[in-house]
Amino acid sequence: MARFDRPVLGVAALVICAAIPVAFAAEQESKSAPVAKELVQALEAAKLENIAAADPADPASFIAALYIPGTQLLVVSAKYSAPPLLAERIKTNDYMGVYVDLQSASVRGSKVFVQDAGADGLRSKPDGDQAADTVEVGDKSVVFDGEPKKAKISEADYTKAFTDADERYAKMLSTLVAQVKGKKSGS
Repeated sequence: MARFDRPVLGVAALVICAAIPVAFAAEQESKSAPVAKELVQALEAAKLENIAAADPADPASFIAALYIPGTQLLVVSAKYSAPPLLAERIKTNDYMGVYVDLQSASVRGSKVFVQDAGADGLRSKPDGDQAADTVEVGDKSVVFDGEPKKAKISEADYTKAFTDADERYAKMLSTLVAQVKGKKSGS
């Protein structure tokens, strides 16, 4: 009987070891987390609760953020039909005006809206009792609650959606960090 137990234990150990990478893959590394932390620190140092910038990749697009200290970071990116108007608002530090315009009057289908619960970057599933992060792209929304079945999507599609959203969000945040730092050095 002892000989029978060893092969069974060996197979069980292999199965457990094979499952470990899958468990780690489920909680992906966030590219946006360090950039979100940097933005929050920069906003707090500058005593700002919102910031906005032109998107360097597209002159008709803008990015704006509303920071609710200790709670969340709401970031929107979109095309705007009258870019000079938003450029002027940014020039005069009317960042909240840019945020509101992007939320309410952006070019249809161009808006990306990130609700970063905890203001700590996107997470593929929430930590503890923290709310899930949500990303809206155009008319599609994904809640990163760690439960792709609830959203009726495959694990692979959920992982891809997270990776794409996290990369895009990290770029948005980087643009805003540069804007806050440029504001501090320009003061």
